[in-house]
Amino acid sequence: MEERTRERLLKKCPHLRVVLSSDIGRLGLLERENAAIMNAGLLALSNRTMAAFERALTTAGLDCPFFITQNDGTLMNAETVKAFPVLTFASGPTNSMRGAAFLTGLHDAIVVDIGGTTSDIGTLQRGFPRQAATVVDIGGVRTNFRMPDVLALGLGGGSLVFEASDGAVKVGPQSVGYRITSEARVFGGRTLTATDIAVALGEARVGTHQDAVGSLDPALLAKARAEMTAILERGVERCRISPRPTPVIAVGGGSILMPDRIGDLEVLRPENFAVANAVGAAIAQISSETDRIFSLENGLTRELCLKQAEDEARAKAVQAGARAETIEVVEREDVPLAYLPGNAIRINVKVVGDMGDLDA
Repeated sequence: MEERTRERLLKKCPHLRVVLSSDIGRLGLLERENAAIMNAGLLALSNRTMAAFERALTTAGLDCPFFITQNDGTLMNAETVKAFPVLTFASGPTNSMRGAAFLTGLHDAIVVDIGGTTSDIGTLQRGFPRQAATVVDIGGVRTNFRMPDVLALGLGGGSLVFEASDGAVKVGPQSVGYRITSEARVFGGRTLTATDIAVALGEARVGTHQDAVGSLDPALLAKARAEMTAILERGVERCRISPRPTPVIAVGGGSILMPDRIGDLEVLRPENFAVANAVGAAIAQISSETDRIFSLENGLTRELCLKQAEDEARAKAVQAGARAETIEVVEREDVPLAYLPGNAIRINVKVVGDMGDLDA
């Protein structure tokens, strides 16, 4: 029905850009509608952004295609970004998670990406970010398009440290953000930040005025350290999906705030942890996904439908720029839908593959 409506609209208005909710959202009528509306509202911005990237590459003397990271830790070409800008939401934390997997060689872990204002915590499963399985709230709007299951906490290197009149110490969620290099005490400023606490405790060597935090009250330092550790522990526990010990990987420039252990979990801080985000983008692969409802009638079996969905996902991945011989299935799910006629089954298959020859 949506495809027929699009055809009728384009006959009357050939230059109209039409977004189909079936291309973006999943099950759930209201959430799917919201996802389509949100995507449509970003089309103009997405086009301007992609045009700016193209101009920047041309100015730099580069004549080549370019790819943008999306929120499942893989890449998509510029045309796909123009059509589906919502797929870039939360791509920053997923880049860091993929980078953490590459730098440590671990495929199952909890990743804590600490920047200047927030700590983003997510779970790696088979080397890729675990996707949110329920409705996702974006700016107060219920949606159901693909999103990583990431918990954002208001703790970062630039988080403000307050001491209340009763002696309690609070860290964040307010932050100096990008102004940390001018406002934090270790950089010659007057604002006490989480980075100042880490430097004063000898946990990091950052800044040009490290002696500025040498006279801080030890009691204040201990309380601030305990508060930061408690915030991170609560976040990691909320993201654990198994009672078994799971390694925690700390990445990002602000990961100097991370203690060596979080409860009973070991914390790993790999080499080049500060640039895990860039590493994740550099090693990203091409992906494709098929999410459809099949009717197990007229001789169709579950196995045949799974094969059809996989073939469709592989074909789309090749079209998007992946090398066919490198494509592998990373997710496969089938769920019977008892409320639909025709012995319906929902099948979701996701594949990834290495980027092909750009000159081909």
